[in-house]
Amino acid sequence: MLLDLDGVVYRGSAAVPHAPAALDQVRGRGVRVGFITNNASRTAETVAAQLTELGVPAGADDVVTSPQAAVRVLRDRLPSGARILVIGGVGLHSVVAAAGFEVVAGTDDAPDAVVQGFSPDLGWRDLAEAAFALADPDRLWVATNTDWTIPVERGIAPGNGTLVSAVHSAVGRLPIVAGKPETPLFETAVERFGAARPFFVGDRLDTDVKGANAAGMPSALVLTGIDGVKELLAAQPESRPDFVLADLRGLLEPYPEARRRGDAVHVGRAVARVRGVELELVRAGEPADTVRAVAEAVWGSGVGVYALRIPDEVLRLRASLR
Repeated sequence: MLLDLDGVVYRGSAAVPHAPAALDQVRGRGVRVGFITNNASRTAETVAAQLTELGVPAGADDVVTSPQAAVRVLRDRLPSGARILVIGGVGLHSVVAAAGFEVVAGTDDAPDAVVQGFSPDLGWRDLAEAAFALADPDRLWVATNTDWTIPVERGIAPGNGTLVSAVHSAVGRLPIVAGKPETPLFETAVERFGAARPFFVGDRLDTDVKGANAAGMPSALVLTGIDGVKELLAAQPESRPDFVLADLRGLLEPYPEARRRGDAVHVGRAVARVRGVELELVRAGEPADTVRAVAEAVWGSGVGVYALRIPDEVLRLRASLR
Protein backbone atom coordinates (compact mmCIF):
# COMPACT_ATOMS: atom_id res chain seq x y z
CA MET A 1 0.00 0.00 0.00
CA LEU A 2 1.37 3.37 -1.09
CA LEU A 3 0.03 6.50 0.57
CA ASP A 4 0.36 10.18 -0.10
CA LEU A 5 1.18 12.17 3.05
CA ASP A 6 -0.17 15.73 3.09
CA GLY A 7 -3.92 15.51 3.68
CA VAL A 8 -3.87 11.71 4.00
CA VAL A 9 -1.63 10.84 6.96
CA TYR A 10 -0.96 14.32 8.33
CA ARG A 11 -1.84 17.98 7.87
CA GLY A 12 1.10 20.22 8.76
CA SER A 13 2.48 18.94 12.05
CA ALA A 14 -0.69 17.08 13.14
CA ALA A 15 -1.86 13.60 12.25
CA VAL A 16 -5.10 13.26 10.31
CA PRO A 17 -7.66 11.82 12.75
CA HIS A 18 -7.69 8.00 12.84
CA ALA A 19 -4.74 7.68 10.42
CA PRO A 20 -2.10 6.26 12.82
CA ALA A 21 -4.41 3.62 14.28
CA ALA A 22 -5.73 2.60 10.86
CA LEU A 23 -2.23 2.18 9.41
CA ASP A 24 -1.16 0.17 12.45
CA GLN A 25 -4.02 -2.23 11.75
CA VAL A 26 -3.18 -2.38 8.03
CA ARG A 27 0.38 -3.37 8.88
CA GLY A 28 -0.95 -5.85 11.41
CA ARG A 29 -2.63 -7.66 8.53
CA GLY A 30 0.73 -8.18 6.84
CA VAL A 31 0.49 -5.38 4.29
CA ARG A 32 3.69 -3.44 3.50
CA VAL A 33 3.09 0.31 3.78
CA GLY A 34 5.11 2.92 1.92
CA PHE A 35 4.72 6.67 1.63
CA ILE A 36 5.17 8.81 -1.46
CA THR A 37 5.07 12.57 -1.50
CA ASN A 38 5.32 15.40 -4.00
CA ASN A 39 6.56 17.73 -1.25
CA ALA A 40 10.22 18.42 -2.07
CA SER A 41 11.04 20.70 0.84
CA ARG A 42 12.17 17.99 3.30
CA THR A 43 14.37 14.92 3.30
CA ALA A 44 13.02 11.38 3.55
CA GLU A 45 14.70 11.14 6.97
CA THR A 46 12.83 14.21 8.22
CA VAL A 47 9.52 12.92 6.89
CA ALA A 48 10.09 9.51 8.50
CA ALA A 49 10.91 11.16 11.82
CA GLN A 50 7.67 13.16 11.71
CA LEU A 51 5.64 10.05 10.87
CA THR A 52 7.20 8.18 13.76
CA GLU A 53 6.50 11.09 16.12
CA LEU A 54 2.86 11.07 15.03
CA GLY A 55 2.49 7.38 15.81
CA VAL A 56 3.23 5.95 12.34
CA PRO A 57 6.62 4.24 12.71
CA ALA A 58 8.70 4.73 9.55
CA GLY A 59 12.28 4.79 8.36
CA ALA A 60 13.77 6.81 5.51
CA ASP A 61 13.53 3.79 3.21
CA ASP A 62 9.75 3.79 3.70
CA VAL A 63 9.47 7.26 2.14
CA VAL A 64 9.77 7.99 -1.59
CA THR A 65 9.97 11.70 -2.45
CA SER A 66 9.57 13.70 -5.63
CA PRO A 67 13.27 14.78 -5.40
CA GLN A 68 14.19 11.09 -5.61
CA ALA A 69 12.01 10.76 -8.71
CA ALA A 70 13.58 13.93 -10.15
CA VAL A 71 17.02 12.36 -9.71
CA ARG A 72 15.74 9.35 -11.64
CA VAL A 73 14.82 11.69 -14.51
CA LEU A 74 18.23 13.43 -14.35
CA ARG A 75 20.10 10.11 -14.38
CA ASP A 76 18.20 9.02 -17.48
CA ARG A 77 19.35 12.12 -19.35
CA LEU A 78 22.68 13.28 -17.92
CA PRO A 79 26.00 11.67 -16.97
CA SER A 80 27.16 11.33 -13.38
CA GLY A 81 28.86 14.51 -12.22
CA ALA A 82 26.73 16.81 -14.38
CA ARG A 83 26.27 20.32 -12.99
CA ILE A 84 22.80 21.00 -11.59
CA LEU A 85 21.30 24.33 -10.52
CA VAL A 86 18.94 23.39 -7.67
CA ILE A 87 16.02 25.72 -6.95
CA GLY A 88 14.50 24.33 -3.78
CA GLY A 89 15.10 23.32 -0.19
CA VAL A 90 17.33 20.88 1.63
CA GLY A 91 15.15 17.95 0.61
CA LEU A 92 16.09 18.56 -3.01
CA HIS A 93 19.68 19.77 -2.57
CA SER A 94 20.67 16.74 -0.49
CA VAL A 95 19.21 14.15 -2.86
CA VAL A 96 20.76 15.71 -5.98
CA ALA A 97 24.19 15.88 -4.31
CA ALA A 98 23.93 12.32 -2.96
CA ALA A 99 23.18 11.06 -6.49
CA GLY A 100 26.62 12.14 -7.68
CA PHE A 101 25.71 15.40 -9.38
CA GLU A 102 27.53 18.68 -8.76
CA VAL A 103 25.20 21.26 -7.24
CA VAL A 104 26.00 24.77 -8.48
CA ALA A 105 24.89 28.16 -7.23
CA GLY A 106 23.80 29.96 -10.37
CA THR A 107 23.76 30.50 -14.11
CA ASP A 108 27.37 31.74 -14.16
CA ASP A 109 28.44 28.20 -13.14
CA ALA A 110 27.18 26.85 -16.50
CA PRO A 111 24.74 24.23 -15.19
CA ASP A 112 23.70 21.33 -17.41
CA ALA A 113 20.19 21.36 -15.94
CA VAL A 114 17.85 23.17 -13.57
CA VAL A 115 15.82 21.17 -11.08
CA GLN A 116 13.06 22.97 -9.20
CA GLY A 117 11.12 21.95 -6.10
CA PHE A 118 9.05 23.51 -3.36
CA SER A 119 10.50 25.29 -0.37
CA PRO A 120 8.69 27.85 1.79
CA ASP A 121 11.91 29.88 1.81
CA LEU A 122 12.18 30.36 -1.98
CA GLY A 123 12.04 33.95 -3.13
CA TRP A 124 12.10 36.10 -6.24
CA ARG A 125 15.89 35.89 -6.61
CA ASP A 126 15.75 32.08 -6.73
CA LEU A 127 13.03 32.06 -9.39
CA ALA A 128 14.86 34.72 -11.38
CA GLU A 129 18.07 32.66 -11.33
CA ALA A 130 16.15 29.70 -12.72
CA ALA A 131 14.75 31.90 -15.48
CA PHE A 132 18.21 33.23 -16.35
CA ALA A 133 19.56 29.68 -16.67
CA LEU A 134 16.58 28.48 -18.69
CA ALA A 135 17.00 31.25 -21.25
CA ASP A 136 19.13 28.59 -22.97
CA PRO A 137 16.43 26.45 -24.66
CA ASP A 138 18.71 23.39 -24.67
CA ARG A 139 19.19 23.37 -20.89
CA LEU A 140 17.21 20.61 -19.19
CA TRP A 141 14.49 21.71 -16.74
CA VAL A 142 13.03 19.21 -14.28
CA ALA A 143 10.33 20.04 -11.73
CA THR A 144 9.73 17.78 -8.76
CA ASN A 145 5.98 18.42 -9.02
CA THR A 146 3.40 20.97 -10.09
CA ASP A 147 0.81 20.82 -7.27
CA TRP A 148 -0.99 24.15 -7.27
CA THR A 149 -1.72 23.97 -3.55
CA ILE A 150 -0.40 22.37 -0.38
CA PRO A 151 -2.47 21.71 2.78
CA VAL A 152 -0.96 23.16 5.96
CA GLU A 153 -2.30 23.59 9.49
CA ARG A 154 -3.71 27.06 8.81
CA GLY A 155 -5.40 26.06 5.55
CA ILE A 156 -4.55 25.69 1.86
CA ALA A 157 -1.38 27.45 0.66
CA PRO A 158 0.23 27.91 -2.80
CA GLY A 159 2.28 24.90 -3.86
CA ASN A 160 5.18 24.25 -6.21
CA GLY A 161 2.97 24.57 -9.27
CA THR A 162 2.62 28.30 -8.62
CA LEU A 163 6.42 28.69 -8.44
CA VAL A 164 6.97 26.62 -11.59
CA SER A 165 4.31 28.72 -13.33
CA ALA A 166 6.20 31.90 -12.44
CA VAL A 167 9.34 30.59 -14.14
CA HIS A 168 7.30 29.27 -17.08
CA SER A 169 5.82 32.74 -17.57
CA ALA A 170 9.35 34.15 -17.84
CA VAL A 171 10.90 31.52 -20.14
CA GLY A 172 7.96 30.35 -22.25
CA ARG A 173 8.45 26.60 -21.85
CA LEU A 174 7.49 23.81 -19.49
CA PRO A 175 9.59 21.42 -17.39
CA ILE A 176 9.70 17.66 -17.32
CA VAL A 177 7.72 16.75 -14.19
CA ALA A 178 8.92 13.91 -11.95
CA GLY A 179 6.16 13.85 -9.33
CA LYS A 180 2.48 13.03 -9.45
CA PRO A 181 0.55 12.88 -11.75
CA GLU A 182 3.48 11.85 -13.93
CA THR A 183 4.72 8.29 -13.55
CA PRO A 184 8.42 8.57 -12.43
CA LEU A 185 7.47 8.89 -8.74
CA PHE A 186 5.17 5.85 -8.90
CA GLU A 187 7.80 3.86 -10.80
CA THR A 188 10.44 4.81 -8.23
CA ALA A 189 8.15 3.62 -5.41
CA VAL A 190 7.30 0.31 -7.08
CA GLU A 191 11.00 -0.32 -7.67
CA ARG A 192 11.91 0.66 -4.09
CA PHE A 193 9.36 -1.66 -2.46
CA GLY A 194 9.38 -4.44 -5.03
CA ALA A 195 5.61 -4.03 -5.17
CA ALA A 196 3.85 -6.70 -7.25
CA ARG A 197 0.32 -5.42 -6.46
CA PRO A 198 0.60 -1.74 -5.50
CA PHE A 199 -2.48 0.11 -4.26
CA PHE A 200 -2.43 3.90 -3.88
CA VAL A 201 -4.29 6.20 -1.48
CA GLY A 202 -4.36 9.98 -1.97
CA ASP A 203 -6.43 13.08 -1.35
CA ARG A 204 -6.14 14.78 -4.75
CA LEU A 205 -7.76 13.77 -8.00
CA ASP A 206 -5.54 15.78 -10.33
CA THR A 207 -2.25 14.41 -9.02
CA ASP A 208 -2.78 11.35 -6.80
CA VAL A 209 -5.60 9.52 -8.54
CA LYS A 210 -4.74 10.59 -12.08
CA GLY A 211 -1.14 9.53 -11.51
CA ALA A 212 -2.08 6.17 -10.04
CA ASN A 213 -4.40 5.51 -12.96
CA ALA A 214 -1.63 6.41 -15.42
CA ALA A 215 0.74 4.06 -13.60
CA GLY A 216 -1.78 1.22 -13.74
CA MET A 217 -2.52 1.10 -10.01
CA PRO A 218 -5.93 0.88 -8.33
CA SER A 219 -6.54 3.91 -6.15
CA ALA A 220 -8.64 5.29 -3.33
CA LEU A 221 -9.53 8.94 -2.73
CA VAL A 222 -9.67 9.80 0.97
CA LEU A 223 -11.77 12.85 1.82
CA THR A 224 -9.49 14.26 4.53
CA GLY A 225 -7.40 16.57 2.35
CA ILE A 226 -7.74 18.81 -0.68
CA ASP A 227 -10.54 17.39 -2.84
CA GLY A 228 -14.12 17.00 -1.69
CA VAL A 229 -17.52 16.07 -3.06
CA LYS A 230 -17.79 18.76 -5.74
CA GLU A 231 -14.35 17.92 -7.17
CA LEU A 232 -15.18 14.21 -7.09
CA LEU A 233 -18.40 14.73 -9.07
CA ALA A 234 -16.52 16.80 -11.64
CA ALA A 235 -13.68 14.28 -12.10
CA GLN A 236 -12.96 13.21 -15.65
CA PRO A 237 -12.59 9.44 -16.31
CA GLU A 238 -8.79 9.52 -16.06
CA SER A 239 -9.02 11.09 -12.58
CA ARG A 240 -11.73 8.91 -11.04
CA PRO A 241 -10.74 6.66 -8.13
CA ASP A 242 -11.68 3.03 -7.76
CA PHE A 243 -12.70 3.65 -4.13
CA VAL A 244 -13.86 6.65 -2.08
CA LEU A 245 -13.10 6.67 1.67
CA ALA A 246 -14.15 9.08 4.41
CA ASP A 247 -10.79 8.50 6.15
CA LEU A 248 -8.19 5.75 6.43
CA ARG A 249 -10.45 3.60 8.60
CA GLY A 250 -12.20 2.78 5.34
CA LEU A 251 -9.21 0.65 4.34
CA LEU A 252 -10.28 -1.87 6.98
CA GLU A 253 -14.00 -1.95 6.21
CA PRO A 254 -15.96 -3.91 3.61
CA TYR A 255 -16.52 -1.75 0.55
CA PRO A 256 -20.17 -1.60 -0.61
CA GLU A 257 -21.08 -2.43 -4.16
CA ALA A 258 -22.75 0.23 -6.30
CA ARG A 259 -25.86 -1.29 -7.91
CA ARG A 260 -27.90 0.24 -10.73
CA ARG A 261 -31.65 -0.21 -10.74
CA GLY A 262 -33.18 1.66 -13.62
CA ASP A 263 -31.85 5.22 -13.50
CA ALA A 264 -30.93 5.02 -9.81
CA VAL A 265 -27.67 4.05 -8.11
CA HIS A 266 -27.86 2.22 -4.78
CA VAL A 267 -24.90 2.11 -2.36
CA GLY A 268 -25.82 0.73 1.03
CA ARG A 269 -29.00 2.61 2.00
CA ALA A 270 -28.14 5.61 -0.17
CA VAL A 271 -29.94 6.11 -3.50
CA ALA A 272 -29.15 8.80 -6.09
CA ARG A 273 -30.04 9.49 -9.69
CA VAL A 274 -29.74 12.11 -12.41
CA ARG A 275 -32.85 13.20 -14.27
CA GLY A 276 -32.35 15.80 -16.92
CA VAL A 277 -30.12 18.39 -15.28
CA GLU A 278 -31.18 17.50 -11.73
CA LEU A 279 -29.05 15.43 -9.38
CA GLU A 280 -31.54 13.85 -7.00
CA LEU A 281 -30.58 12.38 -3.64
CA VAL A 282 -33.52 9.99 -3.34
CA ARG A 283 -32.41 8.65 0.01
CA ALA A 284 -29.40 9.41 2.16
CA GLY A 285 -27.46 6.63 3.82
CA GLU A 286 -24.19 6.62 5.69
CA PRO A 287 -22.35 9.79 4.57
CA ALA A 288 -19.59 7.89 2.74
CA ASP A 289 -22.13 5.68 0.95
CA THR A 290 -24.10 8.76 -0.06
CA VAL A 291 -20.98 10.33 -1.59
CA ARG A 292 -20.30 7.10 -3.49
CA ALA A 293 -23.87 6.91 -4.76
CA VAL A 294 -24.04 10.49 -6.04
CA ALA A 295 -20.61 10.15 -7.69
CA GLU A 296 -21.62 6.97 -9.53
CA ALA A 297 -24.92 8.56 -10.55
CA VAL A 298 -23.20 11.63 -12.00
CA TRP A 299 -20.40 9.69 -13.71
CA GLY A 300 -22.88 7.35 -15.35
CA SER A 301 -25.26 10.08 -16.49
CA GLY A 302 -23.20 11.58 -19.27
CA VAL A 303 -24.23 15.05 -18.04
CA GLY A 304 -21.42 17.49 -17.30
CA VAL A 305 -21.38 18.35 -13.61
CA TYR A 306 -21.40 22.09 -14.30
CA ALA A 307 -24.69 21.69 -16.14
CA LEU A 308 -26.24 19.90 -13.16
CA ARG A 309 -28.26 21.37 -10.34
CA ILE A 310 -26.73 19.84 -7.22
CA PRO A 311 -28.68 19.90 -3.93
CA ASP A 312 -27.01 21.77 -1.09
CA GLU A 313 -27.25 18.68 1.08
CA VAL A 314 -24.93 16.88 -1.33
CA LEU A 315 -22.34 19.65 -1.22
CA ARG A 316 -22.51 19.57 2.59
CA LEU A 317 -21.75 15.85 2.76
CA ARG A 318 -18.04 16.35 3.35
CA ALA A 319 -18.71 18.20 6.58
CA SER A 320 -20.81 15.30 7.87
CA LEU A 321 -17.94 12.88 7.13
CA ARG A 322 -15.83 14.75 9.69
